[in-house]
Amino acid sequence: MTYAEAIRFLYDLRWFGAKLGLENTFKLAALAGNPQEQLRFIHVAGTNGKGSVCAMLESIYRTAGLRVGLFTSPHLVAFGERIQVNRHLIDEEEVTRLVSEVQALLGAFPASAHPTFFEVVTVMALRYFAEQQCNLVIWETGLGGRLDATNIVIPLASVITNIQFDHEKWLGPTLAEIAFEKAGIIKPGIPVITATDQRTALQVIAETAKRHGSPLIVVTRLDTARPPLDAIALPLRGEHQRLNAAVTLATVRTLAPELPVTEEAMVTGLSQVDWPGRLQLETTVSGQSVLLDGAHNPAGAESLRAVLQTCFPTVKPTLILGILRDKDCEAICQILAPLANHICLAPVASDRTAVPEELKSLCRKAHPEAQVAVCSGLAEALTLAADAPFLVITGSLHFVGEAMELLRLLPGKAAEERSLNEWKAAP
Repeated sequence: MTYAEAIRFLYDLRWFGAKLGLENTFKLAALAGNPQEQLRFIHVAGTNGKGSVCAMLESIYRTAGLRVGLFTSPHLVAFGERIQVNRHLIDEEEVTRLVSEVQALLGAFPASAHPTFFEVVTVMALRYFAEQQCNLVIWETGLGGRLDATNIVIPLASVITNIQFDHEKWLGPTLAEIAFEKAGIIKPGIPVITATDQRTALQVIAETAKRHGSPLIVVTRLDTARPPLDAIALPLRGEHQRLNAAVTLATVRTLAPELPVTEEAMVTGLSQVDWPGRLQLETTVSGQSVLLDGAHNPAGAESLRAVLQTCFPTVKPTLILGILRDKDCEAICQILAPLANHICLAPVASDRTAVPEELKSLCRKAHPEAQVAVCSGLAEALTLAADAPFLVITGSLHFVGEAMELLRLLPGKAAEERSLNEWKAAP
């Protein structure tokens, strides 16, 4: 099997859709030798910020001298971003080998219950981290928590960053229902750390923790002003990232008896954290400033707006926007459109993209004076906005990944690797 064939095999798994449930993952992991039993995990769920918290935890524990696995999704450009050890992406040869090994196990499943892409990749990651003898794995949920494939592990701590509206078709239309799904990662006696501040959502998390006899640590914005966070200049922009950092520090301190970390390692780890595509500011060779952010729901859009109003109060950016149609497009446009006088709308390179013409009416409703252009793709939008001094590209991590590739901020890969982020409901 070649690497291209391995990627094609993974791509073809999308025909089995995306479905919630643990039976397949437990079975596939057992066939692979239950590698999760050789590993220690911090399991991270939440609507927004879970990737950032994962990056912060990884940076701190790696600084402290541990060999740290990092499992996140989606990837921006390359599939290997999903599976890293000490921030080194899994190489193509290892991906090819693991795909071949897991492929040989799939004959044990009937066609009606074939593992999905995410289930296969989850078990690939477990096997790789065990082989790499990781001291700790930072383990991000894919969708929800309770029935997410990652939920076959027993972690050292369960982290729920926050509860906001997203994926309502899968997780439920209310914050209480969404919280119930996220709280499904809570395990008996395992500590829970959260920055959830919405009353009904926090109540669900608290009741779940109490039922399982799990200590609950609630982080608030007051914790962002406490040492050492009060003196750290975070590389990641936005007040929401300071709250993510407070969640990270609370987790590290909670686990200190089992995973001791010095104050110096905490400070250094947070000061050096890197998480691309999240309020990432770059300057192109032509001198254009570009802010890239994967804001894909109303809460994410609010965080982006807050950063623009706080850090760039006198600048009206040109906005390049691409959104997936299963998101709250109207709310995102209402939040972001008034920030820009020039808006370029482009389709996300996804079957799930929102139609730019439909976004145009939403943007004009939110900001009637704005000049709104519909583009055939992101490349055309970048060309149209080439003379803009300040550019904001946002609406989806899929969209930001394509932008980073076109702007040569990350190494280009086959477009099919970005297409691995696609998922649909199971047939």
